[in-house]
Amino acid sequence: METSVSAIVLSKIRYKDNDVIVKLFTKEHGVISFIVKIGSNLKKSKAKLVYFQELTILNVQFNYNTKRDLQYIKDINIKHHYISCHSDLEKASIIIFLSEILSNILVHQKKEVALYNYIEESFIWYDSNKNISYFHLIFLIQLTRFLGFYPDETNNNFKYFNLEEGFYELSKSNEYSISGEDLKLFNQILGTKFDSNPLLTLNSLEIMNILDIILTYYSLHINNFRNIKSIEIIKNIFN
Repeated sequence: METSVSAIVLSKIRYKDNDVIVKLFTKEHGVISFIVKIGSNLKKSKAKLVYFQELTILNVQFNYNTKRDLQYIKDINIKHHYISCHSDLEKASIIIFLSEILSNILVHQKKEVALYNYIEESFIWYDSNKNISYFHLIFLIQLTRFLGFYPDETNNNFKYFNLEEGFYELSKSNEYSISGEDLKLFNQILGTKFDSNPLLTLNSLEIMNILDIILTYYSLHINNFRNIKSIEIIKNIFN
């Protein structure tokens, strides 16, 4: 069945000498993996790989065979040409980091138009805006709305937030209850949208602290959530 889809690149890995396996999150069918023949010609292979940089937004045409684990692309073009996401050092690092997380959690993701639209629209916004050092924090918190574990903001005046249970509490009930400065940082990000990002005033240490809290939150709510290797890139940026 021939089909055309909007798609976001989650990951690519080399396969044998001249091929890559590309994982795409498509608007119409969810996550689909493709095998792409790159070839041995260096110039041509580089040209093809441009399509598959992290979180590139594509239009893809292919013959969808549900019995195949790997599909073959018939035609492809870039739907949105990034201005800064792949060229600005800080943004490119954030893109690598978030693509690893998305690839980690959207393993067998089925069609979910609202989730797809959120991801696509977020990165188009990111690409066209400046001075947004906390984008990854806001993106990850808001992403939990679509993943089903957005924090319950009831009783947000309580002194503790339980990362494992996802709600505020009067007293510390386990090792995953945060309070004090950690809770203050968490609440700041929780109540922030992309366009209000400049109002935040966090230093590098605070950014890394809240990121650690968010990643712990993810690990408690997503089965088999792996350690994120590219966290080291983020540490270098906010060092």
